[in-house]
Amino acid sequence: MMILSTASVLSALLLGTNAAIGPVADLQIVNKHISPDGFPRSTVLAGGTFPGPLIEGIKGDRFLLNVEDKLTDKTMLTDTSIHWHGLFQKGSNWADGVSWITQCPITPERSFLYDFEVPSQAGTFWYHSHLSTQYCDGLRGAMVVYDPNDPHRHLYDIDDDSTVITLADWYHYPATQQPAGLPGTFNSTLINGLGRYKNGPLSDLAVINVSHGKRYRFRLVSISCDPNFNFSIDGHRMTIIEVDGVNHRPLTVDSIQIFAGQRYSFVLNANQPVSNYWVRANPGSGNTGFVNATNSAILRYVGALKCDPTTCSTSTQPLVETALHPLVPSRVPGKHVPGGADMNFVFNITVSNTGLFLLNGAPCESPSVPVLLQILSGAHTAQELMPKNDNFFELKPNQVVEVSFIGGSPGAPHPFHLHGHNFYVVRSAGNSTYNWDNPVIRDVVSTGSSVDDLTTFRFVTDNAGPWFLHCHIDWHLEAGLAIVFAENIPRIGKEIPPVSWDRLCPTYHRVHPNSTASLIV
Repeated sequence: MMILSTASVLSALLLGTNAAIGPVADLQIVNKHISPDGFPRSTVLAGGTFPGPLIEGIKGDRFLLNVEDKLTDKTMLTDTSIHWHGLFQKGSNWADGVSWITQCPITPERSFLYDFEVPSQAGTFWYHSHLSTQYCDGLRGAMVVYDPNDPHRHLYDIDDDSTVITLADWYHYPATQQPAGLPGTFNSTLINGLGRYKNGPLSDLAVINVSHGKRYRFRLVSISCDPNFNFSIDGHRMTIIEVDGVNHRPLTVDSIQIFAGQRYSFVLNANQPVSNYWVRANPGSGNTGFVNATNSAILRYVGALKCDPTTCSTSTQPLVETALHPLVPSRVPGKHVPGGADMNFVFNITVSNTGLFLLNGAPCESPSVPVLLQILSGAHTAQELMPKNDNFFELKPNQVVEVSFIGGSPGAPHPFHLHGHNFYVVRSAGNSTYNWDNPVIRDVVSTGSSVDDLTTFRFVTDNAGPWFLHCHIDWHLEAGLAIVFAENIPRIGKEIPPVSWDRLCPTYHRVHPNSTASLIV
C-alpha cells in the first residue's frame, strides 16, 4: 500500500502535477507538442503528458483501462495498442496489447477496453505502445501494483507517486523517420520527463524532494527505447528490494545498470547533510557524460537552497546481477545441468545484408492476422499459424523451457523481454558459471557483448497464450529480433475475448484496406 508524504501531496496541489490514475480509468492517446529538453517536437502521449500518467492499483485489483485513440498527426503512426509490461495476463492473453500477436491495432477515433485482473502480482511495472516503434515518440509510462502486505514494508517510510523515477531516451525526430534496425540517435536522457541535450539550452531538470531522516522506496523504471543506463545518486547508497515485480533479498549498491524495460525498487535513507545531490543516468551509448548537467536530475533535501548540486561521486559498489536472490527461495525447475529442461533453445543473433536481425538465420515476420485470432479460428500448429516464420514455436503445457542467447552479436547487449512470464536467470551475461541456487527472477534480461557470453533462463509453461519474446531495443524489434511462443494451443482455443476485441480487426481493415503486416511490431 502506498504511504503518502505530505510534501508530495502539497507538491501535486501547488504545481498541478498529474494525479495517478487507475485501476479504472480512461486513457486518451493524443498528439501534443512538448519540449522536455528545450527542443519542441510533436509527440504521441498517453494522457497528454510525458511520461504518461502513473497507473496504480492494489494486488488483487481488476483493471479496466479504456484506451481512446485521438491521434491525428500523420508524420507518426495514428493507430495504437498498449502493452502492460510485466503483468502475466493469465486468462486474458487478448489484453496483452501486442499488435499482430494478440490483437489488431486500435484505429483513430476508436477505443478499446483492456480488462484484466492482477490476482497474484505486486511491484513495479510499466506500459507502452506495442505497435512498431511508436513508444519512442512518447507513449510510455509507469505502473505500480501495491501490496498491502509488502514483506519489505518495515524498511521504508514513503512509497507514493513522488518516488517513481523513470529513465527515457528522447529523440528530436519521429520514430517513423528512423531506418529499421539501426538504433536511433537519441538526443537526450530524460529523468522523470525532463533533461538537457548537448549544446542545448539549460532547460529545467527534474527535482526529487526528500526530507532528512526519512526512508524512501524509489521505483526505478527504464522506459528506454534503446540505451541502458548506469544510475546513481551522489552521496547515497541504494538497497535493492524488488526486481521486475519480484521481491528480492535486500542488496545494497551505489550504482545500478538498468536495461530497457527493467525495473528496480530500492530504499534510500535520506541521512546525508541537507543539500542538493546529482542524480545520474549515464547512457551506455550516445551522448554520455554530465557536461551542462546532461543525463542528470537533482535530489533535493527539504530546506536546501534551490540551486544546482556541486557533488561528485565514483561508484565502488555497482550492482552485479548474480548477487540478486529472491526473498522467497524457490527451486529452479528442471534438472540442474545446462540443457536439463524439457525444451531447450539456443539462439544465435546475426544481421542480414538487408539490415534485418536473424535468430538462427531467420527473421521474425508478423502475420497478416493476429496469432491469437488465428488460434481462435481453428489453427492448431506452427505451420498453420505462421508458415513462413521459423521463429514461431509451439510449447506444450507444464513443461520446463530453457532459452539461451549467444553473446557478442551485432548491436549487443540485447535486453530480452518475455511476455506472460518471468523467469529464472541461471546464467547471467559476463559469467561462465550457472547458478541453480535461488537465482534472480525477472522478465527482462540482457545478453552479453562478448562472443564467450551465454545468457540462459528458464520458465514453466503454466500460462496459455501466444507470448512474445523480443529484444526491448525497439529499433531491433522492428527489424525482426523476436520470437513467438504459442503456449498450450488447445487451451488458448477455449479463450473467449470480448466482442470489442472481435471488432478490432474488421475495423482496422476498413480503415486500412490495403494493409498487410510487415515485420513484427
